Parts: sequence; C-alpha cells; structure tokens
Amino acid sequence: MIPLIFLASLLALPADTFAAPTNVVPVSGQSISLLRRNPSPRDATQRGALAKRQRDNLIAKYGGATTQKRSTGYNSIVNQDYDSSYYGSLAIGTPAVSFDVILDTGSSDLWVASSSCGTSCGSVATYNPSSSSTFQNLSTPFDINYGSGSAEGYVAQDTVQMAGFSVSSQGFAVVDVVSTGLLTSPVSGLLGLAWEPLAASGQMPLWQTLASSGSWDSALFAVQLTRYTNDSKAETLEPGGVLNMGYTNSSLYTGSIDYIDIPGTDTYWYLPLTSITVQGTNITIASGTTVAIDTGTTNIGGPASSIAAIYAQIPGSQPATGEWEGYYTFPCSTTVNVEVSFGGATWSISSADIAFDTLSSTECLGAFFETTTGTGTPSWIFGDAFLKNVYSVFRYNPPSIGFASLSSVAIAENGAGGTVPSATIGTVSAAVTNTSDAPRGHALSASLSALLFLAFSTTLLL
Repeated sequence: MIPLIFLASLLALPADTFAAPTNVVPVSGQSISLLRRNPSPRDATQRGALAKRQRDNLIAKYGGATTQKRSTGYNSIVNQDYDSSYYGSLAIGTPAVSFDVILDTGSSDLWVASSSCGTSCGSVATYNPSSSSTFQNLSTPFDINYGSGSAEGYVAQDTVQMAGFSVSSQGFAVVDVVSTGLLTSPVSGLLGLAWEPLAASGQMPLWQTLASSGSWDSALFAVQLTRYTNDSKAETLEPGGVLNMGYTNSSLYTGSIDYIDIPGTDTYWYLPLTSITVQGTNITIASGTTVAIDTGTTNIGGPASSIAAIYAQIPGSQPATGEWEGYYTFPCSTTVNVEVSFGGATWSISSADIAFDTLSSTECLGAFFETTTGTGTPSWIFGDAFLKNVYSVFRYNPPSIGFASLSSVAIAENGAGGTVPSATIGTVSAAVTNTSDAPRGHALSASLSALLFLAFSTTLLL
C-alpha cells in the first residue's frame, strides 16, 4: 500500500530541482526526488494500530496526446515516518499550484484534496478549481475506499506539471470528502503510477500519458528509495530518494538492469515470484505465483502459509497477537538473511528492512505479514522493505520491471540526512496534451496500493 522528492546529492543530480516541474535535464531523462517522512516516537498501541491499518489497507487495496519535445526529468522524494511512506510533488492548474502526493505504483489514480474539503483535510494544501483558468469539471463521481477510510469527489481535467513536464487536460480526481485522518500535512493526495485499467476515475495515469506520447527519451520511470528506519537520529521527514522520468540514472546503480516482463494484462506492476530463501532455506512457492511491486506499501504481504514458513526459519519467532495480528515477532539479535528472485537475478533484502519495528530492547516486529488478495490479483505484495534494496525501473514497452544493484552513491544516501525537498514549481521543458477519452469505465476496483499506501501512510503520519 499503497492503494511514491529528495535532494540532488543522493542522485548526483542538480540540487535545485525538487518535486514539481523543473528545467534541469539530466543526461538522459527527467526525474523526481523522493522525500521520506519519519514518525515521532509512538507507544506500543500506536505502533500496533499502524501495523493493523497497513494490513487492512493492503487487503482492501488488492482484495477483493501531441508531443512538443522529447525529454527527461526527475522529482526529489521525501521519506516520511522512518520509511513508512514516500512522497513527491507536482503542480496543478493555471497558474500552477504545487502539492505533495504519495507516489504509488500499486494504484492508478491521481487525486488531491479540494478547497471545499473542510476540516477532514486538516491543514494540508488544497486545490481550488475556481482559481485555475484551465480547470474542467467532467461531472463524473469519484469514490475510493481504503482499509482506514475513504475519499469522494468528482473527476476533472486540468494542466498537471511534474519534473519539467506539462500535460494539459490531464484527468484526475478532486476530492471534497475525506475520512478523518486519511490525509496528514504536508501530503495532499496520491499519484497512482500503475496502469490505466486500475483507475477508479477512468482516466489515463499521468505517467502513461507521458510514456505513450513519446515525450520521454525512454518510455520508463525509475525509483530509488532511501533507508532511515535503522537511524536513531532520523527526523520525521528526510530526503527519500528520486523518481527518474524518461531515463535511468546510471550513477545510482551498478551492473545491468535485469528486466522481467509482466506476465499478463497491464494492470498492476507485477512479476512472477519464483523463489524466496530465508536463512539459506528455500520457501515453497506455488507455480504461477505473482507479486505486485508497490511503492505505496511499506512492508511485504503474502499468504499466511508462506509467511509462517518464512518465520519458521527464524529461531525464536512467533505469531503476534492483538493489533499485531498477522505479523510475527523475532529476536532483534538475529540477523535475518532473505533472498528473492522473479525468474532472473537473485536479490537480497537487508536485515535492517526485515525488522519493521522494535517492540522492546529484544523483540522486533517482522516486515513480512499475512494478507489475502482477490481473485486475479497478485497473492504477494512487495513494498518498500524490498524496494530500498534495489534500483527499480518500470518500463512502458514492453511492459516490464527491471532491478539493478544500488551503487555506492545511492547507498551513501541511507541515513545521510540533508535538506528535505519542498514542493516547488519549475520551468516546463516539454508539454503534452492528453488526448485520451473522457471518463471511461474501469474494469477493476481501486488499486491496492492506493488503498494500502494511503491508509497506511496516513496512519503513520498521525
């Protein structure tokens, strides 16, 4: 979950480029820095509620144009609440107004809080349609439900800018009813980065508009996320990495990018899951098992039997109870070695990411947790606990996901601190007109990442 602004130093990219459009053009593409927000210390009850919300959100989420110029760009990411969520920024309207939004490869809708949202949106920045000369109300209802709440509004079109790109008549949702606590400042909404069939709004996602229009040098985007969960001095908000748009940043990875094609219909970003090894022991994975790759989910969810088999390899682990139900605990003194494969290379997950939380001086909460998903959806969801360990590339054609080993430059950004990117408006270097049809029916329910990520991340932000 779900149901996504960092500083240039970590990516060796210009430091004056943040979340919204910019005129800085990297060697082969544009990108968006990511920002991470870290939570203030929480007691056991708060942490338990957070864990439960993440699990509920994941179940809700997965259960049941003309091109003027080809270019590239990037958006700095913010790391929020000790690797709990990652957000970037974009700008909407004429004149443009910037907003921070969760970056979610597990969902496909862009939505932002409206100026008519009222007290439920708290102090977050809101979008005022009457202030934009390019706003168009499509008069189509929008409703999305998460494990921890819901958002309602209507579908509209306006000019949307991000990482130096401008898309006119981009479809998105204007939300004027939000469950209490669903949004926490400074985040004003969510940017879905999955495929159009998942969009509850029926609108083509922003990234897909750009990729299909030929605006990017390469029809792909890439993500690098930072780690602060094991940094005792981390702040609530830290530099979170970067979102590269239209190119891959070779300074952030080493070796080649290992691409695996999506094994079916373009909906979620998902792959075959062929192996999981824990402490040197292979975990049985059923043939045909698939896994969603979801920046909007903090941890890793899977079938109960598989999760039990994983923890059976970790001495001293046991099922958690109460708010922690579905999770497991294990001794913090244990170094847990996990490797996974999607049919190509094998990737390791840091022991620091296996420990989602510390419940006491000796007891840790594991990042792997039990979840159930609906028919036809991936049975596993790999979130940020995995993605912090690789440079991830999401390719438009052929539809595929690639991973590469992080470079020393990228690794050095973990726990490094620095200035947290803020939502800014830069210069547009490439403009596109969205020519996709106005609202079309969606074949699938609202994406898991949006649900999971928003619900969970907003919980973390409380």
